[in-house]
Amino acid sequence: MHIVIAEPLGISREIIDAIAGEKLSGEFSLSVFDTPPGNDEEYISRCREADILIIANSPLSRHVIESLPNLKFISVAFTGVDHVDLDACREKGIPVSNCAGYSTPAVAELAIGLMISVYRHVSVCDRITRSGGTRAGHIGRELFGKTLGIVGTGAIGMETAALAKAFGMDIIAYSRSKREEAEKLGIVYKSLSEVFSESDIVTIHVPLNENTVKLASKDLIDSMKPSAVLVNTARGPIVDNAALAEALKEGRLSGAGIDVFEM
Repeated sequence: MHIVIAEPLGISREIIDAIAGEKLSGEFSLSVFDTPPGNDEEYISRCREADILIIANSPLSRHVIESLPNLKFISVAFTGVDHVDLDACREKGIPVSNCAGYSTPAVAELAIGLMISVYRHVSVCDRITRSGGTRAGHIGRELFGKTLGIVGTGAIGMETAALAKAFGMDIIAYSRSKREEAEKLGIVYKSLSEVFSESDIVTIHVPLNENTVKLASKDLIDSMKPSAVLVNTARGPIVDNAALAEALKEGRLSGAGIDVFEM
């Protein structure tokens, strides 16, 4: 069995070897690369003999998948799998796993951090202070008592909700399925349009797939309060970013906290 780690995972080779020695038995070989593949041909060259392929977030195309004759399993050391051609994997009978849960607190904390940063003008005031200015015109707002709209009450959405509750926020949500633990936390489920139009802050926590591309559409963004803020720590294409930019430039939206982009 040949295992290929095709790109950096953020851990040292010594740790990888230690884990492999502890967890794997029988005959196996391991190839580890410390730079991302530059293109599909380099991907194929690195992984041609792989039985198991471990990747992070470099795009894995149909061409690469179909060019690896021994490939039996793909492990994505990442939460999302939208960068893998899953149709090609299904056709070849190759299972794909992800690492759901490893970053749940980190992403939830980042979402809250972006809310605070935008609401309290943290980066703006830092820049102004360093140039000798004052906070005039940049007094911040509180999260306390505001309505947070969560789009997607999966693990990260629920973690974000728990943190938001600690700040004294009221929470409404839209999700494909309702969760009992969400309702016990006091979350009120509403339609997607209601979440966007009624919230002071909307935060996105859904995966990227064919059903969620531009889920945060121009119409929904245009329906938001002028004082509202949009936070996206999920995937860039879930938001109509051109519509978001237009709303921000025209002053029809107060701000945005963006961790992800379309490119």
